[in-house]
Amino acid sequence: MNIASLEDDFSEGRLIQQTLENAGYRCTVFPTSNELLSALRKTQGYDLLLLDWEMPDISGLDVLHWARGNFGPALPIMFLTSRTLEEDLVTGLRAGADDYMIKPIRQGELTARVEALLRRHHGAPVQELAFRCAAYEIDPGALTISLRGRPVELTPKEYELALLLFRNPGRLFSRDVLSSNVWQRDIPATSRTLDTHLSNLRRKLQLEPQNGLRLNASYALGYRLEILPDQPASGAP
Repeated sequence: MNIASLEDDFSEGRLIQQTLENAGYRCTVFPTSNELLSALRKTQGYDLLLLDWEMPDISGLDVLHWARGNFGPALPIMFLTSRTLEEDLVTGLRAGADDYMIKPIRQGELTARVEALLRRHHGAPVQELAFRCAAYEIDPGALTISLRGRPVELTPKEYELALLLFRNPGRLFSRDVLSSNVWQRDIPATSRTLDTHLSNLRRKLQLEPQNGLRLNASYALGYRLEILPDQPASGAP
């Protein structure tokens, strides 16, 4: 699924993009309304629009009016805005928005709202294709991870954590990012929950050089799943 986000704040746009990409979506951030409108005129390839209301050129509300006039009700649109008044919410929904979320963005809520909108407009969610990463095959549709053809038994949270790491080999994740994406809450530094799950993944998945991967952990910096030299990068099988 391809999502367009209208957001002029760089850090906020990056958070939205990372949250959705971690959930398996493609997300393009547009810092101005004119750039988004230009892209929409060239392609109808977006499955969902996320609109900030306050923009430096054209308001998100005007973009909503344009989108509804050109694409009708088939394209799901949600406001992500700092406007908190009930009258603004009513105005946005009456103008044709399907949903309305108030900033600051909460990653778990954003993912859940996006999933709900896509289900409502496109039916059952499109299942991701299986992909490979070194000696592993990850199948999000079947919720399985296999090592050299043999499925590895994981708990639901272990699977979510592993999927996030396999989707992003080479990326450094802080403890806060991992906990907010998998548990939708902050995990205190004194808790061993995250460390225990990572230790279980290293053991159960045999994240060792002979299988092409290494899980590097730095308590101060974060965690990274590395593809070792001379090993294939992740991609479609």
